[in-house]
Amino acid sequence: MQETPQNPYVIAARALAPSFAERASRWDENREYCWPNLADLVKSRLMGMSIPVSYGGQGASFHDVVLVVEEIAKACTLSARIVVEANMGGISAVMAYGSEEQKTFCAPIVLSGDKPAICITEPDAGSAANDMTTTARKSGSTYILNGTKHWITGGGVSRLHLIFARVLDEDGSDLGIGGFILHHDPERGVVAPGFEVVRHERTMGLCGMPEAELRFTDVVIDETMALKPPSGFGRGFADLMTAYNSQRVGAGTIAMGVAAGALEHAIRYMKEREQFGRPIAEFQGLQWKLTEMDAKVHASRLLLHEASRTLGPTGFPDMTFAARAKMFASEAAIEVVSDALQMFGARGYGADEPLERMYRDVRMFTIGGGTAQILKTQVAGKLLGIRTPQTRDGYSR
Repeated sequence: MQETPQNPYVIAARALAPSFAERASRWDENREYCWPNLADLVKSRLMGMSIPVSYGGQGASFHDVVLVVEEIAKACTLSARIVVEANMGGISAVMAYGSEEQKTFCAPIVLSGDKPAICITEPDAGSAANDMTTTARKSGSTYILNGTKHWITGGGVSRLHLIFARVLDEDGSDLGIGGFILHHDPERGVVAPGFEVVRHERTMGLCGMPEAELRFTDVVIDETMALKPPSGFGRGFADLMTAYNSQRVGAGTIAMGVAAGALEHAIRYMKEREQFGRPIAEFQGLQWKLTEMDAKVHASRLLLHEASRTLGPTGFPDMTFAARAKMFASEAAIEVVSDALQMFGARGYGADEPLERMYRDVRMFTIGGGTAQILKTQVAGKLLGIRTPQTRDGYSR
């Protein structure tokens, strides 16, 4: 059973869903960022809704965000991803660990419609994120950033960037991994010299969301924009990745929302479509398949809701609950959307229905934000009480 629609955030999301669904094919076909949707999200106060009231947000919980993301994802995967990263991504780390200056600087930018970019992945450091080579070297009251990031969601449209880098002291000593806030907004006259968008990937799905390779060449970042978690740089990566658990719950919810939308389309089509002189809804084989799809969506929803409510001492979802929920939801979503497309036959394979777009979109969620395999390894390590070879010291705890 889903949450009742009395939640004001859910009401706002459901009001936007019809127009988002109508526009979704446009962003996909033209590989276009959904700026009109973004304006609607700002107007409805769904951007930065998790930001505390004292900084201009609404103080919504991660569970509130999950409810909204499901409704938006049913209509438009691209818009749902923006909602996640404007509430559960880098901005949540800033709100948890940032200085007063950092919070008051970042909050208005997100509330006005920016989707911050989380810059972790590198060409040779994907799942093994701790192998990153991007460096931030201390130089007086600044840090000098050098390196390359790849598959950065929102690269080229995001104004705020939370960049993960290996921190070096002025003598070159490695202090650990930290986060650095970079503001780059050429349209408003804010340019970070040395910051370059090298190229954009041509992706299989989520075609309106840029996935970029970014290069940093002697980029100067003031020390006031270094996001230093409570554990310091030595174990700061663990703190920052704890904050990333909220984003993983959000990503899993997008996948589940797409699957829930596909299920709704399947139910509609089974009632409309007739073969052999009767609606295909009367065929037992399809009835059983529909029931299996419903069970997968419902189980995913319960796991994600549980994870969004299971907050640790730092206020972020527990790593194991988040990993379990995202892993299950993302894999189940691929199955549900594929089965829905199959019910439509050739019509589902074509562009007259949204299933082929949804199928391409949902495929990435077993990859981005932690692959399903890495998440399974994390959960197994927790169950066995061991550190697995794929889990580096300081990454999970």
